[in-house]
Amino acid sequence: MRGFVLGLVLAVGLIATVLSLRPGGIRRQLRMAARRFKIFLVLGGIYLAASMVIRVAFPTGPVSDYGPPALGLVLVMAFVLIAQDPADESRAE
Repeated sequence: MRGFVLGLVLAVGLIATVLSLRPGGIRRQLRMAARRFKIFLVLGGIYLAASMVIRVAFPTGPVSDYGPPALGLVLVMAFVLIAQDPADESRAE
């Protein structure tokens, strides 16, 4: 039990250290992490709903086999594009 708690404390410390070192400080990095988490939740909901529709509408066949993985790849590409850091205004000058 002590090892688990110590591991959690070390993980939190490591995360705080890495986020503090990145440009903009820890507050900006946590804001970006929260933004990405919200995007992840929305895209995850889209995947669940679309996967359910695929399974109900096409119970057998190639759409049922290849539809969910293809949808997952499309949503991963969407996440990579949507979740990018916004342009930094101070660097634009």
